[in-house]
Amino acid sequence: MTSRISKVTVLGTGVLGAQIAFQSAYSGFAVTAYDISDDALANAQKRFGELAETYQREVPGAGDGKAEAAATGIRLSSDLADAVRDADLVVEAVPEVLDIKRDTYTKLGEVAPAETIFATNSSTLLPSDMKDFTGRPDKFLALHFANQVWKFNTAEIMGTDDTDPAVFDQVVDFAAAIGMVPVPIHKEKAGYVLNSLLVPFLNAAGELAAGGYADPEDVDRVWRIATGAPMGPFQIYDVIGLTTPYNILSHGDEKDRTIAAWLKENYIDAGRLGAATGEGFYRYPNDK
Repeated sequence: MTSRISKVTVLGTGVLGAQIAFQSAYSGFAVTAYDISDDALANAQKRFGELAETYQREVPGAGDGKAEAAATGIRLSSDLADAVRDADLVVEAVPEVLDIKRDTYTKLGEVAPAETIFATNSSTLLPSDMKDFTGRPDKFLALHFANQVWKFNTAEIMGTDDTDPAVFDQVVDFAAAIGMVPVPIHKEKAGYVLNSLLVPFLNAAGELAAGGYADPEDVDRVWRIATGAPMGPFQIYDVIGLTTPYNILSHGDEKDRTIAAWLKENYIDAGRLGAATGEGFYRYPNDK
């Protein structure tokens, strides 16, 4: 293990938070997963079990008991102070709403050890929007993962002007130690590399469907045929889950809010949240 980080706490056990926790545990780190309620943690435990099954199917070497050990070895806590009491690194993966993140960091900064590094997995917000709430801007930066981390294993690392370069390097080493391909971002950019490309693409697709120009399936078909891409934008929406794009769009401009309202009315309110729930723009058979 090339990183001096050994104990990791992940805040938030949604789709991506659960993946980050599981991948870290699978890679040999001591992991604690925090969420706000015991019900949320029960859902997290279910996600870890499902991830173990996925790894057994898709990750070479995971079928020898290693995946099950990762799932059962993650410590669960709904007490923030308890969850971070001896963490070397805290990865925050709470909802993509700035006020929620700032409130989380205010509380976190009061209870975490002084030497603990904080990393946000925010997909669109800048770390400088949150650094003043951490109580340790020199030990705070962004560490952004793509969904399905065992397969799409990039980790974008982006600091602020206050981030200690040694901390930055330590998190780059950690990303590599859990099997990611570290992508250092040299200065702050909303959306990093991945979402600077992906978000406008998904929004353009959303505008076409929400505006009644073409059905989601036909938008996807055009993209796949004309570019040779394996997936269309609405298939990608389903992989991401519709909640995060909705949260981002609902805080955007008028055009963004129109797409958000369309997502909510036609999909989210109907429980069609994406592949993880069995249905989004497409239906997914439960064949596990």
